[in-house]
Amino acid sequence: MAQVTIESTRTFRDLDLNFTIHPVRKDVNTHKNEYAIINAVKNLILTNHYERPFRPEIGSSIRRLLFENIDTVIAAQLERAVVETIENFEPRVQVSTITALPDPDHNGYKMVLEFFVINRAEPITINFFLERIR
Repeated sequence: MAQVTIESTRTFRDLDLNFTIHPVRKDVNTHKNEYAIINAVKNLILTNHYERPFRPEIGSSIRRLLFENIDTVIAAQLERAVVETIENFEPRVQVSTITALPDPDHNGYKMVLEFFVINRAEPITINFFLERIR
């Protein structure tokens, strides 16, 4: 009897938001799989409410929290806001751990976000620094 195995590995693609041009195709570069999801998560975290046209509910309250005093209480609120935003708006990602470390010398927070892409075994870790811009 024949045995059939089907592997359903889904690929994710997204545009490069720097809009760099591919040297051969003369088209906008794309990101694939993990890089596309990492960029989507970063953009989602840094998007403010009412910033996306026709989708005002997408976004987080992180920018509002960055104008508060830099301490561990606000760091915990940042962690909750990031997890809540990712759970609500990014179905491809399961957050494993998140750590926000206050850095008062540089007026911001060091963030370490570890998550799993659905149907992938290895975790992805993102390190970034959140600071107020204005």
